[in-house]
Amino acid sequence: MTASTRPQTSTLRIGGLLWTIGPAWYVLCEAIAASAFHGYNYATFYISDLGVPEFGELEGRTLASRLPQVMDAGFIGAGVLFLLGLVVLLASLRSGVPKALLAGFGILHAVGIVFVGLVPGSPQNVDSGLIIIHVLGAVAAIAGGNLAAISSTCALRQSGLSRSVRSLGMVLGIAGLLSAVLLTLHWVLPDGVWERGAVYSFMLWQLLIGITLRTGAGTARHGRPLRQTPSMSAKQ
Repeated sequence: MTASTRPQTSTLRIGGLLWTIGPAWYVLCEAIAASAFHGYNYATFYISDLGVPEFGELEGRTLASRLPQVMDAGFIGAGVLFLLGLVVLLASLRSGVPKALLAGFGILHAVGIVFVGLVPGSPQNVDSGLIIIHVLGAVAAIAGGNLAAISSTCALRQSGLSRSVRSLGMVLGIAGLLSAVLLTLHWVLPDGVWERGAVYSFMLWQLLIGITLRTGAGTARHGRPLRQTPSMSAKQ
């Protein structure tokens, strides 16, 4: 690796680090909030139930989160870390449709998940009508996250990631969107199962891509810079 290629590789690793921390932070906050929610069941409750600061009944579920601020911090933190990592990674990619799609879907996801944390799905917000912001945020977070994963299959080609690594975005993104459809249909399994399938899919994609970029494993050309300019390639 020459001195001129080190900033580019460093940039990708920083983006990878941010994308590694984001899902880890999210899952940690969810686990802490769930542990303080008496009777919480991952299969039958929604994730956002952990972020509701009120006790009461909502659609047959008994809301009793004792650490709602932790879960809401998980939503907001995950969105901010994803967006920061996205900005860093986009700076290393050449302009084009794949980059534009990844940017658009990524921003949609980040904004959506932040609003999920800012406007909890509480009985009070149901009564006031603010629940629409929460619902739209959840839809944007899930759709945007999984579509970003799918679009990354082409967009991250310039990062040097191997095809097998990039294909994870397509597989996990489609699985996430399918889970979201089954969630809306309330098909067979409890809603909590399908919701987590829709969310954990893009979280897993983000984590795996982040780890790969951070460590440099799974790149198309081992021992070479993750991206090369035409002039650099001509010299080799």
